[in-house]
Amino acid sequence: MIGSQKTHKKMSSKLKAKDPAATEPRKPQMVIYGASGVGKTWFSLAFPAVYYIDTEGGASRSHYMERLKSAGGVYLGPEDGANDFETIIGQVKALSTESHTFRTLVIDSITKPFISSIASEGERLGDKNAFGADKKPAVQSMRRLINAVHRLDMNVIFVAHEKSEWGQDAKGDRVEIGKIADTYEKLIYELDLAMHVVKRGPQRLAVVKKSRLVGFPESENFPLNFEEFAARYGRETIEKPSQKVTLAKAEQVAEITRLTSLLKTDSATIEKWLEKANAESFTEFSETQAEKIIEHLNKQLTSK
Repeated sequence: MIGSQKTHKKMSSKLKAKDPAATEPRKPQMVIYGASGVGKTWFSLAFPAVYYIDTEGGASRSHYMERLKSAGGVYLGPEDGANDFETIIGQVKALSTESHTFRTLVIDSITKPFISSIASEGERLGDKNAFGADKKPAVQSMRRLINAVHRLDMNVIFVAHEKSEWGQDAKGDRVEIGKIADTYEKLIYELDLAMHVVKRGPQRLAVVKKSRLVGFPESENFPLNFEEFAARYGRETIEKPSQKVTLAKAEQVAEITRLTSLLKTDSATIEKWLEKANAESFTEFSETQAEKIIEHLNKQLTSK
């Protein structure tokens, strides 16, 4: 009977996945490493509108500066604090939240601040240095830097020195089995691409060591130049203007603080939110992230 028929409301879906076609391709984030003089810096400076953080002062020579200037880039050297992690992290955060015309961030080299931090902590600890304790501040700084980079809508190139990778031969003797990046060992797993730069005769080649990218199969090598890289990755994406993160408003931060205090939200939950947002505090949430958290907290409040 018509009178006894029930009407069913259409349930709204909680599924959040997007159509792949609607997902914007992101800009490349990579580490390149190799011996001195193989062309790492020259390659990096060919990218569009470089914000160049020179931790060693190696790119202050005139031919590098001319190449940087011609591509619309700017320079931050050791005299400006470029070899200090706090300065580097601060600059990356500013690049993600301020309007600017830069397209590419280059940190050359990431080896210098990492090794310097370890040496400084080792000196401070003295006889108390044991079980890699001297590495802890450097690793913490690298994790903070990686989080900041992940918020950045720019091409990102970490330049690193190379060091020997050691293993054992059939006799059990210690032998060199290759070269790896001389920096935080987990960096390559946080980025899209890791390439070892080598010279073979007159050629400079990029050897793909780790990749999440279709155009860069692992173990493949190609000529180290921007044109080749752009053809493989997509020039349009690389040259696209960067978009800044709009930070949470002061009233949003105040509301999150009020609600978490009222609900006695545990620190583990808050840390999870911060980690997901690549943020270090409520003030680093984006407006959208803050809005979602406030909505979530208000639902918790009304359900009590």
